[in-house]
Amino acid sequence: MSRQCSRTGCAEAASVTLSYQYARSMVWLDELTDERDPHSYDLCQRHTARLSVPNGWRLEDRRTRRELVSASSVRLAG
Repeated sequence: MSRQCSRTGCAEAASVTLSYQYARSMVWLDELTDERDPHSYDLCQRHTARLSVPNGWRLEDRRTRRELVSASSVRLAG
């Protein structure tokens, strides 16, 4: 069963899990986890592509290379 994007009002299927650590000012993007974690967010491709982090924070994308290429082609096409 697929999970829905965590963004309010979005009914798209989630494809990425976002987690963060406030004390380190870090955000991580990972492949969608097997189970929902109450301390992370599941995002669809559209919201992942539009993601930005606050000034001073660092974003680390830990997804596989294949998914990164796929996400880039979707972004360029739309």
